[in-house]
Amino acid sequence: MARPRTFDEDEVIEAGRDLFWSQGYAATSIDDLSAATGLGRGSLYKAFGDKHSMFLRGLEQYCTEAIAGIRAELRDQDLSAYDRLVAHVRGRAADVVSDNDLRGCLLAKSAAELSSTDPEVARHVKRTLDAWLRELTATISAAQADGDIPSSTEAKALAALILAVLRGMEALRKGGASAATVKATAEQLVAML
Repeated sequence: MARPRTFDEDEVIEAGRDLFWSQGYAATSIDDLSAATGLGRGSLYKAFGDKHSMFLRGLEQYCTEAIAGIRAELRDQDLSAYDRLVAHVRGRAADVVSDNDLRGCLLAKSAAELSSTDPEVARHVKRTLDAWLRELTATISAAQADGDIPSSTEAKALAALILAVLRGMEALRKGGASAATVKATAEQLVAML
């Protein structure tokens, strides 16, 4: 008779995800995952299959949580669409500035390290960025309907620009840009709206 699992799968996935996030996929070994999760190698293989499968589970969890957070921010009916957009831009800048370890975003790290060679990672990255772009586009369209953003602006193109700047702020910070530069970038983006 098989022994029942004595671990919380979500906690193990989260611990593995955090390790991949800190070290990157290639630099993380099964022994590293075993140490981080408290599970033996055999238990990890039995529960998750292999390192790649565990990574994908963690990435999927991260992407699902990211999309849910973005939707919650950009659909908050307590604020006007324009104010939601501004709060989102400033919030992303604050997140980048508060990342003192310069760990960055797991999505961006995964895209840079694996998207060109791993179709499953590329699919998760695309799905997440597409969802983010849709949410930004819908929020911009609502702000246009409210008269807060000119209707002559193409909503999807502006959403793509905002997304590019948001992703670029992290790259700037990891490249040594000051917190003031990141905040100024966000404020310039807000001024362009």
